[in-house]
Amino acid sequence: MPLELRVGTFNLNNLFGRWNFSGALTAIDQGFDEVEANYVFSDPESYRLRLSPDGRLVLPKPVESRRMLAERILRSELDVLAVQEAENLETLQRFNADDLDGHFTHATLVDGNDARFIDVGMLSRYPLGAITSWRHAVHPLDPATPAFGRDCLQAEVLSARRGRRLLTLFVGHLKSHFIPFTVDPEDRPVQEVRDNERRRREAETITRIVTSQTRPNSRFVVCGDFNDPTDSEFLAPLVAGPLGLVDGLAGPEETPGGKPEQPGEEPASARWTHRFRPPGERPRHELFDQIWLSPSLAARQTRSVIDRRRFSLLGDGSDHDLAWVAVEP
Repeated sequence: MPLELRVGTFNLNNLFGRWNFSGALTAIDQGFDEVEANYVFSDPESYRLRLSPDGRLVLPKPVESRRMLAERILRSELDVLAVQEAENLETLQRFNADDLDGHFTHATLVDGNDARFIDVGMLSRYPLGAITSWRHAVHPLDPATPAFGRDCLQAEVLSARRGRRLLTLFVGHLKSHFIPFTVDPEDRPVQEVRDNERRRREAETITRIVTSQTRPNSRFVVCGDFNDPTDSEFLAPLVAGPLGLVDGLAGPEETPGGKPEQPGEEPASARWTHRFRPPGERPRHELFDQIWLSPSLAARQTRSVIDRRRFSLLGDGSDHDLAWVAVEP
């Protein structure tokens, strides 16, 4: 058994696949290693464009951005990584094979509810056991609508020989604060209230799910991009609720070489993974990407780290920083 198990979470910021269409190509094998071809979009029955909800073509993540993401992941030497904003399982597997050099041996992702095709998933160097998607879970106040805008993905991480369960991971990506610029300014406060309530219901639903799937002495992790700081009233049903969760990032280390802020605009502490500068204001540094441990697992925690962006304050391939914890398995 390893001396420690490193578990992280990272918002990959629109990790879309490299193909924008699906179609049928007819080719004759003439023994050539490379064949040049032109694809003509003339038959609507033979192709399907991948479009965003507003009708724009979904473009693949640039190679340089994927390279920076991979560099940030590989230097953390993670065993398990929860991810957000990956298009689908194939895209996640390609990213692992092509950009991470196959560092992880197992991957899982279930298509969720997001209209922009951004899903939650997981990469692991250890075998995975049972996988459960909770995309169809509902909240009691609205039993006709899925509670999650994306999903809550549950997965068992097993020992190398599948002899025992090391921990159970619950991965979420809660409702964003982003409001499209097309929304009338007078309607924005109403939208903010609606989004905050959505985030609260998502937190309540995760709490109900974890409670039903674990026991008081279970070893589990609840993590992901929660889109609110840890002291938010809208996350309170989860992080300050009956599960007794322990903040795995209560006193994190920072990797060296992070991009510094301008004098007078430095963050108050190391507890941040997301930076946003409102127009005309100081930048806000908030811990949106969180790792919460069950009490029995928290007793085995040895370390917590936030990997800092090094080249741009806007982010290196992602506008979030990677966070991880180490626990004794």
